Amino acid sequence: MKYIFEVKIREGHTAEEYADAWVRASELIQQAPGALGTELHRKIGEPDRLIAIAHWASKEQRDAMEAVHDPQIDAIIKSAAPFVEIRSLGAYEEPEWVVMPAIPRHHT
Repeated sequence: MKYIFEVKIREGHTAEEYADAWVRASELIQQAPGALGTELHRKIGEPDRLIAIAHWASKEQRDAMEAVHDPQIDAIIKSAAPFVEIRSLGAYEEPEWVVMPAIPRHHT
C-alpha cells in the first residue's frame, strides 16, 4: 500500500532542505517491519511542490510503526515543520489492475 502526501516548501527554503530531513527520517522508518521504501517527486514547473510516497506491506504495519513514536523520527519531522506545509492525500491499496502498453513487435 502507499501513503501519499503533497509537500509545499515555504518561501525562503528549498526542496533539498526538506529532502535531507525526509531521507534522515526515512532511514529510521525503513527499519520497521513492513516498510518498503519511500520516494519524493518534484512537481513539473513548481519546484516548491513535491509529492511524497511511502510504500508499506500493510496498513497495520504502518499503524504499528506510528504507534511507537520514535523520538529521533519525531525530532527530524519537527525540525522540518517550520519550512513546509504537508497535506495527506491518503492511503491507497496496491492497484487491483495495471494497464501496461503492449510492446510493439518489429516485423523483419
